Amino acid sequence: MKGKSLGKLIHNNISSYVFLIPWLLGFFVLTFYPMIYSLYLSFTQYDILRPPQWIGIRNFFVMFGGNDQYPKDTRFLNSLFVTFRFVFISVPLKLVFALAVAMLMNQKLRLIPFYRTIYYIPTLLGGSVAIAVLWRRLFAADGIINAILRAVFNANPPAWISNPQYALYTLILLAVWQFGSPMIIFLAGLKQIPQEYYEAASVDGAGKVRQFLAITLPSLSPIIFFNLVMQMISAFQSFTQAFIVSGGSGGPVDSTMFYSLYLYLKGFAFYEMGYASAMAWVLLLIIAGLTVLTFRASGSLVTYGSGE
Repeated sequence: MKGKSLGKLIHNNISSYVFLIPWLLGFFVLTFYPMIYSLYLSFTQYDILRPPQWIGIRNFFVMFGGNDQYPKDTRFLNSLFVTFRFVFISVPLKLVFALAVAMLMNQKLRLIPFYRTIYYIPTLLGGSVAIAVLWRRLFAADGIINAILRAVFNANPPAWISNPQYALYTLILLAVWQFGSPMIIFLAGLKQIPQEYYEAASVDGAGKVRQFLAITLPSLSPIIFFNLVMQMISAFQSFTQAFIVSGGSGGPVDSTMFYSLYLYLKGFAFYEMGYASAMAWVLLLIIAGLTVLTFRASGSLVTYGSGE
């Protein structure tokens, strides 16, 4: 009877399994197998032109240790520092800006749907090569930003993207400008907060700031947490902007050498595919570790509708 029940269950769901076949093939051929193979390559020396040669943990040793025979890769550590700096500055700024704009877009004003569309456009365009090229021209020594500063303030501004002090901040500004996606999610969360909460708070004499701190932020805490995790993961994988703005070099003086950009250069410019695979797995572990820490830290800060 048990065998017949299982056979009947499979027969009744055969069409579902058939429709799943393309996804399963795509997952195992395009995702699972490349991941496992890259894990193997991370323990090899592989230049694409010759077969991989097993070297054990040498790639990881060069990243974090090194000796006279295999010197430590200082550019790797610098790319890690630059990426962490980018993530921990750009993500909070983007979320704050997105929440502020979402609260403006939550007002009952004319043409609000039009404004919502306009504010979302940077997210659609921001990751493109064209916008990165435009950004490079805007912040060049003879770009429009410097032209405005000279004309309006009679200033002598630096060449932003050519100056190691400021180059990274131009990319941070570009990342913050792409605030549309978290803004839309924040806006959806604001729509779910009952207006009765604000009316009751007004009757009790609470001002706008008090209402924001006591009602809006706690009610949006799950949305803030979701946006934080998603934007953090996305920021760690930033590549296009740094590649285009720096001309593919991560300059000046490696000040915009993002981790993903250095990984790309190692794999496809220097033909050190084994080392690049090791870097990819280190990045995976970093993102996974920070995500776990974020989930653990959220326990006392995130409140859900059930009160958990």
